[in-house]
Amino acid sequence: MCIKNITSVFRSSNLPMIITMKIGLLGATGPAGKALAARLASVGYEVIVGSRSKYRAMEIRDEIISDWPEKELQITAAENLDAAKADLIVIATPWDAAATTARSVADQLHGKVVVCMSNAIARVAGEFQPLVPPRGSVAATVQSVIQDSYVAAAMHHVPANELGDLKEEVESDVLVCSDHVKATQETSELLSKIPGIRPLDAGGLSNATAIEAFSAVILQLNSRYKTRAALRFIGIDEN
Repeated sequence: MCIKNITSVFRSSNLPMIITMKIGLLGATGPAGKALAARLASVGYEVIVGSRSKYRAMEIRDEIISDWPEKELQITAAENLDAAKADLIVIATPWDAAATTARSVADQLHGKVVVCMSNAIARVAGEFQPLVPPRGSVAATVQSVIQDSYVAAAMHHVPANELGDLKEEVESDVLVCSDHVKATQETSELLSKIPGIRPLDAGGLSNATAIEAFSAVILQLNSRYKTRAALRFIGIDEN
C-alpha cells in the first residue's frame, strides 16, 4: 500500500492520525487533566496520564478508554516520575501542588517545555475568587523551581466538561504566555491540533497573573448560568 493510500485510510476512518510526540500529564486525575488527556489522545497524541499513584492513574486511564471505546485512544498510565519522561509535559495538578510536583520530577524536565494549566482559585460563600500565589501566578512559581525548563501558562479558560466531550469540537481561544519563544511556539502547535481551539500569544509569563485570575470569572459564569462559557476574541487576524 502506498503512503497516499495509508493517509486516505486514516482520513476515512474514525481513528486519529498518530502523532509521534508523547505528552505527559502530571497530576492528571482531576476533571481538567482527565479531559485534556482524552482530547489530546483523540487528535492522535500518545498521552501518559501521571499521578502520585500509578494505580490512580490507571483508574483514570481506564475510565477514559471506557467512555470512548470507539476512539482507540493511545493512553497509558504511570507515576508522575515516569510521565515526566515524555517529550512535552503538562502540569494538571491542583494549584497548590503544582510547584511541588514539578520539583519532585525536576531531573526529568531539563530543557523541556512544561505547560502549567493550574488556577489558584477558591470558592468562598458560593462564589469563585482568585488567589495570588507568592510569585503572582502558579505558572511563575513553577518556573522558579524548574529554571532550566521552558514554562508556558495555558488552558485556563476551557471548561473541563467541554474539553472532555469528544462528541463535540471545543469552541475556545486559548491564551498562551511564556518568557520563552520555544514554549509559546510548542504549546501553540500542540493546542492548534485540537479542532475549535485557537491558541493566541498573550505575551510574557507575568501575564499569567491576570489570565489565571480571570478563570474565576469564567467559573462563576458557568456556575450561575449553567453553561460552558469560554473565551473568543474578535478582531484578531489569524493569518
